[in-house]
Amino acid sequence: MGSIIRVDRLTKHFRDIKAVEDLSFSVEEGQVYGFLGQNGAGKSTTIRMLLTLIQPTSGSIDIFGMNLQRHRKEILRQVGAIIERPDLYKYLTALENLRIFATMSGIKISEKKLMDQLAMVGLEQRANSKVKTYSQGMKQRLGIATALVHDPKLIILDEPTNGLDPQGIADIRNLILMLSSERNKTLLISSHLLSEIELIADSMLIIDKGKKLVEGRVNDLFDPAETVVELKTTNDEATFEKLSGSGFQEFVQERRNDCVLLKLHRNRIPEVLKELVRMEVNVISLHSKHSLEDYFLSLTTGQPHVEAPKN
Repeated sequence: MGSIIRVDRLTKHFRDIKAVEDLSFSVEEGQVYGFLGQNGAGKSTTIRMLLTLIQPTSGSIDIFGMNLQRHRKEILRQVGAIIERPDLYKYLTALENLRIFATMSGIKISEKKLMDQLAMVGLEQRANSKVKTYSQGMKQRLGIATALVHDPKLIILDEPTNGLDPQGIADIRNLILMLSSERNKTLLISSHLLSEIELIADSMLIIDKGKKLVEGRVNDLFDPAETVVELKTTNDEATFEKLSGSGFQEFVQERRNDCVLLKLHRNRIPEVLKELVRMEVNVISLHSKHSLEDYFLSLTTGQPHVEAPKN
């Protein structure tokens, strides 16, 4: 598989604001690629540059092996995108919306094909309902259908689950996975939710303040050996000292105000619990998470982190 997107040293400045700074990454054909960062990290600015809505200050973008500036029209004919919430005609039906977007894309498409598009996003039963009667999740799915009406090779979705309830998030997640596995689409998905990207992406990139921090395949980044355990007890200071003097000394990281942090393979957590029982430690709670999650939360909350994962 070759690269569908190749970004090299992409930079965008708005006067004194460095929105994107020296950003490089590539998206391989057939991937679901997670583009992760807190609000204001530079995700939407990067996506707008990928869609030629704004021009880079410097750097280059190649899509489908072609330079975006020189082959803009040819490239964008093969790209479907939604930036934030989709723009829909609320007083028209879903079918009428699709018909309009097909016309705007310059393609002729049969009524059956339009209904197939609605069936793909689970809206065939509401094809003739006006969009103003739709939930936000249904509007989001219809927006994705409009982005797919010209059968693009590459789909770019900016925060597609933003503002949705749990069922709406699950619907969009399943739709993304279906587009990848059954329709062989390449997708770039931006989000500020690490937990969502972990569930859908093959590879991911984390940016902060416009700069790349972490990039790699999800399976590698979420190595079970990098599990962080937050342990709360009735006496954290004493627990920290006991564990530091035990056979689990190498896993003890630090003591925070309200917990003791350990870092170890998740399969060893039961051993830690047995040791705590043997030492007669009163455990209030034990919460495990991947170190990448702790690292990402440190970016979004400003709290300290255990150790930055290696690129």
